[in-house]
Amino acid sequence: MTAATTTERASLRSQRLNQLTHAPHTELDALVKSHAPFETRESFARFVVAQYLFQNELKALYTNPELIAIVPDLAERCRAEQAGLDLADLNTEIPADFAGAVQNPSLGEAMGWIFVSEGSKLGAAFLIKRAVGLGLSDSFGARHLGEPAGGRAEGWKQFTRILDSLELSPEEEAKAEQGAVAAFERFTELLKHAYATAPKAELA
Repeated sequence: MTAATTTERASLRSQRLNQLTHAPHTELDALVKSHAPFETRESFARFVVAQYLFQNELKALYTNPELIAIVPDLAERCRAEQAGLDLADLNTEIPADFAGAVQNPSLGEAMGWIFVSEGSKLGAAFLIKRAVGLGLSDSFGARHLGEPAGGRAEGWKQFTRILDSLELSPEEEAKAEQGAVAAFERFTELLKHAYATAPKAELA
């Protein structure tokens, strides 16, 4: 029974996606650290620009009626609005859209993207502690890193239970994997763009 349980856990879609995205996740973490977003508010603001762009692109998924039918509280989980308020707090303009956003993904692909976005809320628990050192909080400048209603762990468990219980065809399973990897690659691209477009005086 124990062996069967272990096998079942290893075969969970959320676990597989975690394993599959380990490499791009590690690459993104290294890129974030290289920009030292918690050393100055100016650098943190560029990090928030990337967060806003990413969340704003995914807003279409978070508000999609078909996806909300699967994840009832999906619309409330979106952080685009909070990231926009953070930019205002940091005296940073809302950035223009950056070409390359995901367009009309299939169900599996969409769930792969949302998996990455929702998973980042767990890491945000550590990031917001760093943001406090810049005088920021979940009510000023770092709202998008704040704890979701009901708690980070519970929100993640609820989402992964739904994700793991979805019946997907082999094709959609592959699309979910592609979507998760693409989400990390997209955020990496947006982060590079955010810092490359920073006013020179800010990061000097």
